[in-house]
Amino acid sequence: MDPHPPTAALAASTAYEIAADLAAGRTTSVEVTRALLDRIAALDDAGPELRSVLAVSALALDEAAALDAERGAGTSRGPLHGVPVLVKDNIEAVGLPGSAGSLALAGRDVARDAALVAAMREAGLVVLGATNLSEWANMRSPHSTSGWSAVGGLTGNPWQLDRSAGGSSSGSGAAVAAGLAPLAIGTETDGSITCPSSLNGCVGLKPTVGVISTDGVVPLSGSQDSPGPMARSVHDCALLLSALTGDPDYAAAPGSVAPGELRLGVATGWLSGHPATDALFRDVLTTIEGAGTTLSQADVTPVAGTGAAELTVLVCELEEDLGGYLAARGGTGPTSLDELVAFNTEHADLELAHFGQEFLEMAASSEGRDDPAYAEARARCLQWALDETLEPNFDGTDTPEFLVAPAYAPAWKSDLRGGDHFLGGGLASAAPSIAGWPVLCLPMGLVDGLPVGLVLVGRPHSEARLLAAGHALEVLLDLRESLHPTWLPPSRG
Repeated sequence: MDPHPPTAALAASTAYEIAADLAAGRTTSVEVTRALLDRIAALDDAGPELRSVLAVSALALDEAAALDAERGAGTSRGPLHGVPVLVKDNIEAVGLPGSAGSLALAGRDVARDAALVAAMREAGLVVLGATNLSEWANMRSPHSTSGWSAVGGLTGNPWQLDRSAGGSSSGSGAAVAAGLAPLAIGTETDGSITCPSSLNGCVGLKPTVGVISTDGVVPLSGSQDSPGPMARSVHDCALLLSALTGDPDYAAAPGSVAPGELRLGVATGWLSGHPATDALFRDVLTTIEGAGTTLSQADVTPVAGTGAAELTVLVCELEEDLGGYLAARGGTGPTSLDELVAFNTEHADLELAHFGQEFLEMAASSEGRDDPAYAEARARCLQWALDETLEPNFDGTDTPEFLVAPAYAPAWKSDLRGGDHFLGGGLASAAPSIAGWPVLCLPMGLVDGLPVGLVLVGRPHSEARLLAAGHALEVLLDLRESLHPTWLPPSRG
């Protein structure tokens, strides 16, 4: 049951529906923005203490009023004019911390908007606030707890508050699912949009690397980082992607494809290993095939020993990319990875209270992309991801358009002492992350009362067709009425 019923109807609305009400004059951007700020105060700061929103913007109501005035004068900036959006707090936005969840960046004023934030403002969206995240986008320790940051605390899952919201875009997924905003931006290096989308029961798109600018985004890996939209529907994701890129083809894609026109390769090598999740996936495949979709078997190679090579790539790129960002950020605080490691050690009671900073230490001791191990590790990763896993499934005229697999098993219980306890899944993220290919995650149902998603993996720059396919499956599965978080309290066992 929604614990804040005065805004329950708004919380269940899609961005498209809110935009329609704004365009028809049934509400105003100020009314919508104020109602969502009230909901955030009730559900994030008090009540269940979801802790999905790390900060709200003091500029949001003024922005909404200005957009209402534009509409009143007959001006519209696009289909999302006046609709609020949240941004992950590793993205720079004037009026928000841009802290990446770290005390090392907290208080270092943001002097400019990231390119993607500037694009959203230009498209008429209201930047409502910043979402919590796994600190440094979960590139800090192998023993980290997803959804925790020193700045924002531990994000809860609105389905059951002691369950993980996933990571690293934890707050973005939880906030969208909880109805704190209809839209949010996440970032993904490997699974960081897909995971929270699946665990919270929302839709998330990790675009092809480079489709959305990372200028003004706290970096991890130049070869893998990709910001992307998160929302309550595939249509909303398409609208937001158009706003982010200025390309109207994405917004026009949903509704252009029927299930019977799709060819999907079933990646059984990426099954979650969680019996109930995989059983639901098989049931969904039966439904999809019954609607005329052509299914074939996809041969995907398990990640095996490539995980160590990917880690080498990530820590070496982190040394250069995050190190360079710290030096250029401005304000008082660490300006290199060595200084960041020292800062965390000095503030260990807050920063290292639950787990360490092994990945940061590894990066600081590396030689960046000049490290002797880097080139070999990157080549091995690409060989596995492209030559052994992805490309063979798309090589031919009758091959699948997309690969399909379960995303993750249901959310596990959060554990600050022991770190994450994955119940299964996540296997579909690694290859497209390394290769820079797009991944769309959408809900496929509930397992034990918790949402689970399925993923579609496409070739580079196939986002429009990917969104069209996802929308067709979303309509076919017709899950919207069952995707209302239950707000269950923490439980024993």
